[in-house]
Amino acid sequence: MRILLDNIGLIPMGEEKDYIENGYLIIEGQFIKAMGPGSAPAGVYDRTIDGHDRVVLPGLVNSHTHTAMTLLRGYADDMPLMEWLENKIWPLEAKLTGDDVYWGTMLAISEMLKSGTVCFADMYFFMDAAARAVENSGIRAVLSRGMVGVGPEKEIAFSESRDMVKKWQGACNGRITCRLGPHAPYTCPPDYLERVMQLSDELGVGLHIHIAETRVELEDIKRIYGSTPVVHLDKLGLFERPVLAAHCVHVDAADIEILAAKQVGVAHNPESNMKLASGIAPIQQMLKAGIKVALGTDGASSNNNLDMLQEMRSASFLQKVYLQDSTVIPAWQALQMATANGARALGLGHEMGQLKPGYKADMIIIGLKQPNMLPAYDPISNIVYSAQAADVETVIVDGNILMEDRVIKTFDEEEVLAQVKECALRLVGK
Repeated sequence: MRILLDNIGLIPMGEEKDYIENGYLIIEGQFIKAMGPGSAPAGVYDRTIDGHDRVVLPGLVNSHTHTAMTLLRGYADDMPLMEWLENKIWPLEAKLTGDDVYWGTMLAISEMLKSGTVCFADMYFFMDAAARAVENSGIRAVLSRGMVGVGPEKEIAFSESRDMVKKWQGACNGRITCRLGPHAPYTCPPDYLERVMQLSDELGVGLHIHIAETRVELEDIKRIYGSTPVVHLDKLGLFERPVLAAHCVHVDAADIEILAAKQVGVAHNPESNMKLASGIAPIQQMLKAGIKVALGTDGASSNNNLDMLQEMRSASFLQKVYLQDSTVIPAWQALQMATANGARALGLGHEMGQLKPGYKADMIIIGLKQPNMLPAYDPISNIVYSAQAADVETVIVDGNILMEDRVIKTFDEEEVLAQVKECALRLVGK
């Protein structure tokens, strides 16, 4: 399949801020074949998409979420994190079935596609169901089975993680990759983490873990192990493998130095951290240290949406007010965190996250003629500070059009909505 995007603005998201006001992009199969300013070279194309008053850019990467928690959206709000987890979320999660996780993941994918996300990093359970949702929808994903190293489920999580990686790693023409998902240092004791690290080495996959999300976690880990969560995990050798670290809110200068030296990818979740009052992560310091800081939404039960456009704006604004410096996290850097940095943090930076010949054709088209997008003095600033989910017109992943004119092409969205309503009614007993 050869697709031509013609007469369109391009935001490549390379190493430097760049914008091509009027150009073309050619997709051939899974990949970007060619792109540049001006008119496209003559050729035969299966589809031509007119890009007038539109811009194409790399699709957004949601670097940390729990997709099936869309089923818990609005169920328990305005509570402290541990009370929220222990008294509300975990008891309801105990009722979830594989079918629930499938439909909850499909709901999340619907929401993510319609707000410009082309790839997400998920940590949950019933991950075979989540993988089937990825397979059927056409989106790209990095999947981890959440692993809690205490209680009766620790061995089940271990065996299911092994099985998931063996079944799904590299599946769907490479759209699915896998990691191991030890939940956090406060739920995974050192002996369990040692086993997880051995399995990581055996299977050749990286890790996805929550680190230093709350002050309570920081204090508990210091009390039990005598060091910060980052130092504790570094001493165990966890960072000798590719690691995606979610949150990293309560980290100090020494922690940041370790994360940078060990090339840990950090998934910053500003809206979830604000809603749960977890704190403000020192993102500007991390970026200055050279850390690959990406953006994530966390689950829809703690956000309460999966809109990465909103997440970019929140990430920028939060650092500005936190540091009382309006120049930090400018629009281009926020967009970089949601695209190229997201791909790098997930270990996919060699194939996606930028518009570049030879890279996977994972991209979105955003309209520029809506009232909120005009005047278009700086389309990058408008995308980060002004754009809404409704401005995302087309989503392409692996060279396939998943959404066009805001209509999802790969599955029946109405069926998803109906099934989710049935799941929610059963879960809450109404």
